[in-house]
Amino acid sequence: MYDEKHHFYGQVMRIIHETLQYPFSTSPEFGTTMQVAPGVYWLRMPLPMSLNHINLYLIEGNKGWTIVDTGIRGDETRDHWHTIFENCLGGKPVNQVICTHMHPDHTGQAGFLTDLWRAPLLMSYGEYYQTRVMNSMMRDGGHWQTSEYFQRNGLTEDFLTQMAEMRSNFTPEPEDLPIPNSYIRLSDGEHIMIGDNSWDILVGSGHSPEHICLYCKELEVIISGDQILPVITSNVSVSPTEPFGNPMTSWLESHEKFKKLLPDEILVLPAHNEPFYGVQARLQGLIDHHEDRMLILEESCVQPQIAVDLLPHLFKRKLEGASMFMGLGECIAHLHCLMTRKRIERTLKDNVYYYRSIDPNLAERATPGRHEEPDDEPMLI
Repeated sequence: MYDEKHHFYGQVMRIIHETLQYPFSTSPEFGTTMQVAPGVYWLRMPLPMSLNHINLYLIEGNKGWTIVDTGIRGDETRDHWHTIFENCLGGKPVNQVICTHMHPDHTGQAGFLTDLWRAPLLMSYGEYYQTRVMNSMMRDGGHWQTSEYFQRNGLTEDFLTQMAEMRSNFTPEPEDLPIPNSYIRLSDGEHIMIGDNSWDILVGSGHSPEHICLYCKELEVIISGDQILPVITSNVSVSPTEPFGNPMTSWLESHEKFKKLLPDEILVLPAHNEPFYGVQARLQGLIDHHEDRMLILEESCVQPQIAVDLLPHLFKRKLEGASMFMGLGECIAHLHCLMTRKRIERTLKDNVYYYRSIDPNLAERATPGRHEEPDDEPMLI
C-alpha cells in the first residue's frame, strides 16, 4: 500500500504541472464560443459525470466551418449546438466534422451533425470501425469471453451483474446512432487544408487505437483531443474486447513520438480542462506518471498478486461499477507492459491470473515511499 508520509514524486509532478501556463482566465459557457487562435474557436458541452465538460473546437475556413469532436449524445448537447449555429457561424455552413477518436463524448453527435449539414465525417480508419464495433457490442450484450476476462482478474459474478445493468444504461437507441454510414479516412502524416492553413494529422495510440491530433504549424496550435491533457490523465486500459492487448506500450511510444514532433511554444487545445502552454513538460510528466505506476506494481508483486487486489496501490477510493471496469483495465494495461519488458510474469491458477515480479534488479530500482500519490479514481474517459 502507498505510504502517505512520503510525497517526493508527487512534489515532482506538481512542479511539472506548475510549469504549464494557462493563457485564458475564463472558459466559454455552454452554447457560446471563444476565439483562441486566428480562426479557431473553443466551445464546451456538458458531460453527466464528475468531469462535467468536454472541449470542442470550430475552425473557420473560407467557405465554411470544420467541427472537431461533437459531444455526447442526447437532447441537451443538440440544443447547445443549435444555439451555436444560430449565433456563432456568421452565415457560413459546416463543411466537415472531424472526430479525434471513438469515445462517445467525442462521437455522440456525429450522426446528427453530418445529417444536419450534409457534411462528411473525417476519422482515422481504426477509430471509425472501432466505434461501429462498440455500438454493436452494446446491443449484443456480454459473452463468455467477457465473463472470463473479469473472473480471471479476480472479479465475482456480482460484478458481472453490475456490468449487465451498466450496458443497458449505455446502449444507444436506434434513432440515436453516433456514427454515419460513411467517412473520409485520415492517416498519420497527412495534411488537410482548412482555409489558408495546413493542419498535420498526428496519430497517437493507447487511449484509443488511432487517435487523431490536428497540428497547425502556422498558427502554433495543436488540437490534442484526449491524447494530451493538462491536469488529468486519460484512461489507458485493457478491455474484454482485446484481453491480451498492450495499450500502455503504445501510449508511452506515442508520447515519445510527440515529444520529437512538437515544439514547446505551441498552444495545446485539449478535450478536457483548459488550453495550455508547456507541451514538452506535460508529455514527459505523463510518461513519468505511468512509469512510476509500473514501478509501484513491481514492488507490490514480489509475492504473486491478483489484478483486482492491486487496485488500492493505484487508486485511493474503493472502485465500483464503471470505475472498477476502468480501473481494472488500467491496472492490467500496466501489468501487460511490464510483461513485455520481462519484469512481471503471469500464471493461471484455478482460472485466476497471478502476477509476480521477476526482475532480479528490482531492489536496485525500487523507491518505496517515494511515489506519486494514488489517483482518487480512474478517469471515465
